Amino acid sequence: MAHAMSDDQVAGELKKMTAFIRQEALEKAREIQIKADEEFAIEKSKLVRQETSSIDSQYEKKFKQAGMSQQITRSTLANKTRIKVLSARQELLDNLFDQARGKLVDHTNDKGKYQNLCKNLILEGLYALNEDKVAIRARKEDYDVVKKAMEGAKEEYKKSMQGREVRLELDEKNPQPEGCSGGVSVVGGGGRIDINNTLDERLKLLETDALPMVRTSLFGMNENRKFKD
Repeated sequence: MAHAMSDDQVAGELKKMTAFIRQEALEKAREIQIKADEEFAIEKSKLVRQETSSIDSQYEKKFKQAGMSQQITRSTLANKTRIKVLSARQELLDNLFDQARGKLVDHTNDKGKYQNLCKNLILEGLYALNEDKVAIRARKEDYDVVKKAMEGAKEEYKKSMQGREVRLELDEKNPQPEGCSGGVSVVGGGGRIDINNTLDERLKLLETDALPMVRTSLFGMNENRKFKD
């Protein structure tokens, strides 16, 4: 038969139980703390990785934007520079042809050379028209020179065309307009065909035909051009 425990024995048992419960509680608390620390570390590492990735992504995006911005800036500057260069070159070419245009009238000062020039301009028109009757238009001040040139052109045309005659008339009703630098127009087809062989028109043709060669002579060959004129 079991004996009843004394008060001291009860107190001792309670103390042991209390100590055991306390020890269990401390261990449980440590486990919870360890687990919480581990979860915190995991979550912290995850957040750090996410934030680092976000920062890297933002940096990469900004880096690309900065690179693109630099490319746009360089391209813009290059285009502006190219436009300035082209504008300066065009201005030089315009000045060059303006100077040539201003000197056209000088070709009319030497009457002998000018008469021969008009003769050749008339002949060019005669060969192109191949007609029996042709009208010649000139400046009023050039009528005397042009009449002599017409006679020379008729004779040379007859020789080169094996005796074929051509009738030339000076169209004094329709002189070249004011400001014309010289030269002639050769009119055929009953007035419907006008071959403009004035000095001004020939210079315009020269500007178009000789411009690539002049540009190359002044500025060199453009290596970026795929096709050559």
